[in-house]
Amino acid sequence: MAGAAPLSGYAVFAALLASAGLPIYIHAPKFYVDEYGVSLAALGAVLFGLRLFDVVQDPALGWLSERLRRARGLAVAGAVALLAGSMWALFAVTPPVAPLLWFGLTLTGLFTAFSFLTITFYAQGVSRAGQLGAGGHVRIAAWRETGALLGVSAAAVAPTLLIGTGAPFAAFAAGFAGLALVAALAMRREWRLPAAAQEGGFREVLADPVARRLLVVALVNATPVAVTSTLFLFFVESRLAAPGWEGPLLLLFFLSAAASAPVWGRVARIWGAKRTLIGGMMLSILAFAYAAFLGAGDILPFALICIASGAALGADMTLLPAIFAGRMVHVAPNAGRAFGLWTFVSKFTLAFAAVTLLPLLQRAGFAAGADNPPGALVTLSVLYALVPCALKLLAIALLAATPLTRETDR
Repeated sequence: MAGAAPLSGYAVFAALLASAGLPIYIHAPKFYVDEYGVSLAALGAVLFGLRLFDVVQDPALGWLSERLRRARGLAVAGAVALLAGSMWALFAVTPPVAPLLWFGLTLTGLFTAFSFLTITFYAQGVSRAGQLGAGGHVRIAAWRETGALLGVSAAAVAPTLLIGTGAPFAAFAAGFAGLALVAALAMRREWRLPAAAQEGGFREVLADPVARRLLVVALVNATPVAVTSTLFLFFVESRLAAPGWEGPLLLLFFLSAAASAPVWGRVARIWGAKRTLIGGMMLSILAFAYAAFLGAGDILPFALICIASGAALGADMTLLPAIFAGRMVHVAPNAGRAFGLWTFVSKFTLAFAAVTLLPLLQRAGFAAGADNPPGALVTLSVLYALVPCALKLLAIALLAATPLTRETDR
């Protein structure tokens, strides 16, 4: 039976992966607009194209992860090096070619490494949980999701907090490389443990009607987070006219998510995960409906929105994956790489938000860091606040119509 110390490696490694996921969509587009003048529409198109490539790439990486099962330590080390190197090239290296091409090349390396590591990491978690006995999946998930929340919180605010260094994004990339080294060392013993052969994968998941419905719910429910993440920096800088407040507000948002996660878990044990998650979704709708009416100088009201919407994100990040994992116990208990489907859903929503919203903003006359016409600011508010509300309402309806067993809902 493993104690807390060995399992802490799962939290550190999850923090690394989370740092390379959502924050990229928060920072990278604005960085390339501000530094190199790349158009919002072009950046959105590249992000979306790379995610379409994942449709082919992710199953292939799942197959490769399975084939490299006996050399997982070496394979993971190589992928971690690619992840850290791609992050450094994206933010700390002046593009030696056209900035848009460099953006695409570096993100290709980053996304490939991210997908391979995520699939391998979740597969190892499934094998490890089986060795822990009763409650093993819950213990692994608790360490993993806590680490992910802390990682995404730190990565989201790091560049703005490092502004005093003169090169905040280069400092962020250097810090990420340090975290990559720590994470690789923290998990090194886990990769040496025997891993059960993964039986099946995507086919078993997609053949189950409830699993398919949960994937659709995840797709619709993750899209509002993708929308707000993509537009957050633009909203604070231009709609609230509060440049310099991006870091503190992001930190408030993600700390609220991290602090609320255990609370949602306790409530779910009493009321059930499904009912509790719907409550969290309703809280998100209330928060973003209010955000639609904010304007220049409304920093304090937006801080309250960050707290409320962050708490709602805590429900999303803990309860919906737990419901899906509970279903996987019955559908494909030994198919760790099937969680690649879950990861792909969240990645796709981020890319879809970028390719849809950034061109719309540009078409409305919006320009980052400039004086924008009233119509462009109204478009920004509608996209940032009201579109997520509509999507959340749809997600609530889909989840309410999804039949769950008592075991899956607990």
